[in-house]
Amino acid sequence: MLTEQESITRREAILRVTAFLGGVALVGGSALLEGCRPEANPDAPFTTEEIAFLDEVADTILPRTSTPGAKDVQTGAFMAMMVHDTYDARDRKIFREGMHTLDEATRKKHGRSFMEATPQQRLAVLEAIDRDQKVYSDALKEENRRKSMAYLTDQRQEQAPGANVGAATAVTQDKPAHYFRMMKELALLGYFTSEIGAAQAQRYVESPGRFDPCIPYTPGEKAWAPHA
Repeated sequence: MLTEQESITRREAILRVTAFLGGVALVGGSALLEGCRPEANPDAPFTTEEIAFLDEVADTILPRTSTPGAKDVQTGAFMAMMVHDTYDARDRKIFREGMHTLDEATRKKHGRSFMEATPQQRLAVLEAIDRDQKVYSDALKEENRRKSMAYLTDQRQEQAPGANVGAATAVTQDKPAHYFRMMKELALLGYFTSEIGAAQAQRYVESPGRFDPCIPYTPGEKAWAPHA
């Protein structure tokens, strides 16, 4: 069971990653926040090879620079755990199939697997896939917005005097997120909630501590990490 303080920390991290990705809710919903699986999961856990694959994907997204990269904090293991424990069956299937799709795209473009590809080749593949997922995600966001507006309109009509109960059009199940969006979400979430991601990639001050209501900011400085 998470303590209230741990829940708040995770909430802040999820809000930050959501902002990085354009304000769309993360896959996994409340299960990500609560740290619990939504259903019994009959799937086999991710293998060592699959976790190593996810480490390289995450490290391509967040490579080592002046600070450690995603692989340095074992983000692949975090991604595997979150998919296994918090995603529903549909999204687990999409994520795992997406790993194969990504590998096949690398083979098609460079004649070798993702694990065999150079960092530059991996980046080229992920950038192309990311452009595709951005188009897909933007279209999905707009479709969900239109469905929400239509649903609200139907609800108003149903509540009008003399209207037939049950006349509102049901909102159909949302289409799934793109597999690479899932990967980006989990890579960012795993990295920036790690000790290294919070304390080295961002500025971090242990709290409780001194209260500073106004702190000077110089453009180009790292963002402040959320307090634990």
